[in-house]
Amino acid sequence: MKKILLACSSGMSTSLLVSKMEEEATKRGEEVKIWAVAQDKAEHDMEEADVLLIGPQMRFMKKKFAVTAEKVGIPIDVIDSVAYGRVDGVAVLDKAFELIEKG
Repeated sequence: MKKILLACSSGMSTSLLVSKMEEEATKRGEEVKIWAVAQDKAEHDMEEADVLLIGPQMRFMKKKFAVTAEKVGIPIDVIDSVAYGRVDGVAVLDKAFELIEKG
């Protein structure tokens, strides 16, 4: 099972994106756990995740999260702002899988 963590300012704005990503994963027959949290909970939840994707409005937090991500051994990146704005679950899921595969 792949575990994908999304972090945004409040943890709420990514909830629709999570749903779209779950729909796509189901279509592909992929077993995933995808969840979104607010920035203050992200570092704690990284221990359970295979990848962290950060909302584009929080790109300034990437360096801070990178320290914890390195400790727990997961890749992180900022969600593409166009994919985020379009709530493009396919593109964001593809990015998450790509990062997990790279390790």
